[in-house]
Amino acid sequence: MNKYFNIKDKVYDITEKYPETIDVFVTHGFTQLANEKMRKLMGKTISLEMALKSKRVNVDLFTEKLIEVIEQNRNFIDETLTLENKKEEADVKIDGVLPCPVRIPLMDAFNEWMEEEGSKLGMTVDYELKAASAGVDWLKEEIEKAETEKELSDLFISAGFDLFFENRLMGKFKSKGTFEDITGFEQLNEDFQNEDINLQDPDKEYSIIGVVPAVFLVNMEELKDQKAPTSWEDILKPEFENRVSLPIGDFDLFNAILLNIYKRYGEDGIKKLGKSLSKGMHPSEMVKSHMKIERSAITIMPYFFTKMTKKDGPMKAIWPKDGAIVSPIFLLSKRSKKDKLKPFVNLFASKEVGEILSHNGRFPSTNPEVDNQIPKDQKYMWLGWDYIKENDIGRSIKECERIFNESI
Repeated sequence: MNKYFNIKDKVYDITEKYPETIDVFVTHGFTQLANEKMRKLMGKTISLEMALKSKRVNVDLFTEKLIEVIEQNRNFIDETLTLENKKEEADVKIDGVLPCPVRIPLMDAFNEWMEEEGSKLGMTVDYELKAASAGVDWLKEEIEKAETEKELSDLFISAGFDLFFENRLMGKFKSKGTFEDITGFEQLNEDFQNEDINLQDPDKEYSIIGVVPAVFLVNMEELKDQKAPTSWEDILKPEFENRVSLPIGDFDLFNAILLNIYKRYGEDGIKKLGKSLSKGMHPSEMVKSHMKIERSAITIMPYFFTKMTKKDGPMKAIWPKDGAIVSPIFLLSKRSKKDKLKPFVNLFASKEVGEILSHNGRFPSTNPEVDNQIPKDQKYMWLGWDYIKENDIGRSIKECERIFNESI
C-alpha cells in the first residue's frame, strides 16, 4: 500500500488518476491500454495485482516504477518545469518527444542549461518537448501542414521512422537538403560504428543520438520444457504461434520491428510475426474471450523494462543473438539555422545527455564518450541507411501493417 494507489485498485482507475503511468503499462506489454476504449473495457475489470500476475511481472518492482513516474510528474508540475515555452517569432524553435523513463532528468538538464548557458546566447527560444506517451500525431500534423522550410521548426528530437522518412512528412524536406548533421562526431560510439553496424548518416543530414533496443522477456514457466527463443528467426517459428506479446502500442518500436523483419524475411516473415501474436493480447480476441487473460510465453519490449523482473523469478531477459532491433532516436537540425542551433545540438548530443539516456533509461547513446554498459557480444539490428534510401519507408510501414493485420 502506498499513498497513490493499492494493488487491488483497478488498472483503469490508476491510469485515469495518473495518466503518466499509461506509458509504463503499454511499454511493459499491456498494449491495449494505449487505446482509450480498450483501457475502459479491460482496465475496469482487472486489478493491478491481477494484471501483473498474468504476465509474471514483479509486483513490487513495477509498483516502484509507477510511484517513481507519478512522483516525477508531480515534482515536474510543482517545480513549474514547463515542457512548453512559446514565444512569438522566436529565434529558435524546438519540437520533440522525449522517452518517458528519462523525460524528467532530460528536462532537468535542459532547463538547467537554459538558465546557465542558454541565457547567454541572446536568443529567444520556442520549445515544446512532450512525453512519448503523448504520441507524435501533433508533430505529424504540424509537419504535414508546413509547405515551406520557414514553416517548419528548426530542431526536432524523436524516435520514429514514419515521422522522419514519410514522403508527406519530413521526407519532403529531406529531399530538398533541409537538414544537416552538426553534432560534429567524427566517429560515433564504437557500439554503433563498427564492422557490423553504422548509425552515422553517410549524407550527413540526420543525426542519431541514441536507440531504443527491443529484447525478449521469456516466461520460463509458460515455456515449460520448450527451448527459449534466442533470435528473431526463432520468434517466427511455428512453435511460438499465438505465444508472443508484441509492443503494438509503442508505434516507433513496433514499426522498427516490422521493417527489420520485412527486410530480412520478406512478406512471409511479417505473416509469421502476425501468427506469433498472442491471442490473449489482441483486442478483438480479448473481447471475444470475455476478458480471459492468456499468458504470453514471450514478451518483446524495450530493454529498459527488463530491469523490473525478479532475479529468481520465472521471467528471463534474452538479448537476441542476431541483434536487438533498434528504434533510433533522431535529432534533426536545419542547415540554414546551424549557427544558431549548434549550442542546442551540442547539448542534446553531449555526454551528459547520453549518460541520462543510457544509464537512466537503458537507451544506449551514440556519443563516443559514453560507456553504454552493454556487453560487446550483444549486437544491434539496424535497418541501414542504404535500405532507407532505396525504399519508400512510409509505404513500407503501411504495407507491413496490412500484411501483419491480415495474418492475425
